[in-house]
Amino acid sequence: MSARDLCAVVLAAGEGQRLRPLTALLPKALCPVGNVALLDRALARVGALGLDTAVNACYLADQVVTHVGGRLTVSVEPDDPWGTSGGIARLKHWIDGRGVLVGNADAYLADPERPPGKDIAALLDGWDGDSVRILGVPGGNEFSGHRFAGFSLLPWSIVRDLPIERNELVRTAWRPAERDGRLTVVRYEGTYVDTGTPRDYLAANLHAADGGSLVDPGATVAAPVTRAVIGAGAVVEGEVRDAVVWPGARVREGEALERAIRAGETLTVPA
Repeated sequence: MSARDLCAVVLAAGEGQRLRPLTALLPKALCPVGNVALLDRALARVGALGLDTAVNACYLADQVVTHVGGRLTVSVEPDDPWGTSGGIARLKHWIDGRGVLVGNADAYLADPERPPGKDIAALLDGWDGDSVRILGVPGGNEFSGHRFAGFSLLPWSIVRDLPIERNELVRTAWRPAERDGRLTVVRYEGTYVDTGTPRDYLAANLHAADGGSLVDPGATVAAPVTRAVIGAGAVVEGEVRDAVVWPGARVREGEALERAIRAGETLTVPA
């Protein structure tokens, strides 16, 4: 199947309640991991496949629209988020007969063997255009002993019939396909982190730092930094260890930030 017969949608509408109060400032999709917005990480992966791509948005949608900046189609959902199924259903007119690769913006994927994004290409390899595929990592009992790892592949025959209502793909597409023998789990061999909680969000950042520290050249660092991610424009005057300092944030002299995320002048979220 050629790229003309496929498209991609990156889901970025969620509120990220478990990451509050960080997501009171930014939608979860724009929270930085390794100093790169989660949305940009997902778009890089999809972009490596050469697929026409759209993004959905709802919570703090103006920030997502501004961030995308006209590069891609953005579907803005009214009121509350419509869920993974509702978000895809609202884009039927854009998908228009194509199979669709669906990715969650908040999924952190890292495969050191195949950077920067071809590692999800296995979902497309040899696809028959009719079955449902999901990316999975070993562990748990979600799907044949695997946990969902952020990406799925849907045929038009299923997308076409999705109800235009708030719902989730696990109910409208994945489980029905599983019952019909049309679901395949494609095993992902790299690292996957669902960044939904402060603990997991920190874990993804520390993984991106690869055992060391990532310090943006635009940061000012005047204190020891160990296993940390420091964003652009951040000012670090106190010790930082196993932590994330967001762009423009500050750690003052005499402070010790450990296993936490700092945003702004004082907002600290323990992890």
